Amino acid sequence: MSAASLPTSSPRSDDQIPLLAVRDLVISYGNILAVKGISFDVYEGEIVTLIGANGAGKSTTLRGISGLVPYSGDIWYQGQSLRRVPADQIVGRGIAQVPEGRGIFGNLTVLENLKLATWQRKDKGAIADDYERVFKIFPRLQERQSQLSGTLSGGEQQMLAVGRALMSRAKMMLLDEPSMGLAPVLVRDIFQVVQEINRQGTTVLLVEQNANMALRVASRAYVLETGTITLAGTGEELLKDPRVREAYLGG
Repeated sequence: MSAASLPTSSPRSDDQIPLLAVRDLVISYGNILAVKGISFDVYEGEIVTLIGANGAGKSTTLRGISGLVPYSGDIWYQGQSLRRVPADQIVGRGIAQVPEGRGIFGNLTVLENLKLATWQRKDKGAIADDYERVFKIFPRLQERQSQLSGTLSGGEQQMLAVGRALMSRAKMMLLDEPSMGLAPVLVRDIFQVVQEINRQGTTVLLVEQNANMALRVASRAYVLETGTITLAGTGEELLKDPRVREAYLGG
């Protein structure tokens, strides 16, 4: 299928081709069907969020996009199928994932963690500019760049995980539960960072249990329930939807 004929699950008036198009995605863990044939789009410049309860299939969907789990259906990025693309090449094409639990290397320094994200890059001259960008967004990381990452606070580790993804110069960032385990004041900080990264040109697909904050920053959103998309709309629309309010926003 060519990019020109790529179907869209959420048509737009300008017929723009999605940056990311997920089609009939099915993912199983043994006999457990975790994702049941979902389809959705993410357009360049958006923040799109997937919300839902634990076990809804949100994180599994991100793992499928990143090439970390086998699936049926198809995933298209920039008009090209990722169906048989290895995970390391998916990163090289411009998709970076910040995993749930952060996934930093605690025995390495902050700077060494950031440097790991540049291993595929050929534009060595621009790497220094990206360090500067990351440290501008996260001044605390600059202050702690020689500190072992395992000694950072939870909020600082989350900043490092996001900063590391930025160092890959990804066009799209997959964020998996960035607010998990953080104090409320740090949750606000993280969502402000997500918005700033988006303003700087990175498209974001966000998985988040904090539905209130996620919908407030989202261009569009999808609700997942037991592996199926049950609702879709703009972040503002879903914030006002009584079904979402009752199930995820405390009424």
